[in-house]
Amino acid sequence: MSLDLNSDLGEGFGIWRLGDDEALLDVVTSANVACGFHAGDPTIMRRACELAAGRGVAVGAQVSYRDLAGFGRRFIDVDPVELADGVLYQIGALQACARAAGTDVVYVKPHGALYNATVHHDEQARAVVAGVRAFGDLPVLGLPGSRLLHHAEAAGLRPVREAFADRGYTPEGALVPRSRPDALLTGTDAVVERAVRLATAGEIVAVDGTVLAAEVDSLCLHGDTPGAVEHARAVRSALTRAGVEPGRFVPR
Repeated sequence: MSLDLNSDLGEGFGIWRLGDDEALLDVVTSANVACGFHAGDPTIMRRACELAAGRGVAVGAQVSYRDLAGFGRRFIDVDPVELADGVLYQIGALQACARAAGTDVVYVKPHGALYNATVHHDEQARAVVAGVRAFGDLPVLGLPGSRLLHHAEAAGLRPVREAFADRGYTPEGALVPRSRPDALLTGTDAVVERAVRLATAGEIVAVDGTVLAAEVDSLCLHGDTPGAVEHARAVRSALTRAGVEPGRFVPR
């Protein structure tokens, strides 16, 4: 068995840095690189692409609302045409950096509030897909059962089902809002247990104890949570011991 491991990277801005991109790129197989709307700037974007390319890690565009102040974690009721154009702009900017690093953007994943909105918001889900489609035939990462993956598949794009090793889940299979105390799994043991159970049994336990069926293609290990690097290394080691090899969902 194999499972893609992805992480949100390049999320600094100017002199401000968030997370340890270099350490995480030694663990993950896909890098969701911020494209300048919620985080990232041209220098950080290009450096992230260079680091990923040097390790054979797939580069994906982590697209967002234009919301640097809120780190892309606030819903914005943006016009669908403007949202689609913003998605296209972000992918194109990252592709320029990727091409300079000798690689390419090979998938797209929404970030933060946009990710959560496109679980149920048809108009915004269609707009994100329209922006991706305007750029090209790229796979789209999203929550299983989301409107985003529905519209991606309808548009002829590959829908990539994603789960989170360090986020709390509601009994309905959605992510617990970050405003709640149970939004994050903070202990390494809990994160590892979630990842191994997901990979070997296809199950995730919600915050109320409900066992959810979860067949996924990629597992996200957030880079901005406390102990992120330790979590990621422990998850990769535990998966390997369980007979699950980390592998890109996008062929080299």
